[in-house]
Amino acid sequence: MSVPLAAFAENAIRQPHRAQFEAFLDDHRNMLNGCLNGLTEEQARRSLVASRTTLLGLVKHAILVEKVWFDEAITCRSRAEIGIAATPDESFILTDADTIASVQRAHQEACEAARRATSSLALDDELLGNRRGPLTLHWVYLHVLRELAQHCGHADILREQILDN
Repeated sequence: MSVPLAAFAENAIRQPHRAQFEAFLDDHRNMLNGCLNGLTEEQARRSLVASRTTLLGLVKHAILVEKVWFDEAITCRSRAEIGIAATPDESFILTDADTIASVQRAHQEACEAARRATSSLALDDELLGNRRGPLTLHWVYLHVLRELAQHCGHADILREQILDN
């Protein structure tokens, strides 16, 4: 992918835990967003697995992830109010309006909104808008990092298959 593996994380080695979490989140956000760089629209939409997973779909799904964990969980607004898919599976569905540029831009905007939403919170603050009940920002950061890391791995494999064909 186009973003170095530890672009931000390397700079956070001696920083407080929160800065480290945010650096790792930003690295993975950038890596996932960057998986679309240099691809054609057809390549970004190419389906190589039985599920709805495509490279463009992965980044579109990451928009849902950002909004579920850093809007719904913080504001307690419903997914309908936020304007996002009701289920994770639905977030992979691509429309004709979904292009590399539009999805990358929407993803960057969702990440920036997430940063703003969490900027005044402490790691021990509880987020009340999740179906599991109250969760600390610390737990949410770990959960989102795990999810982004998994999707970056998926994207690496898909991109490799696309570029090798």
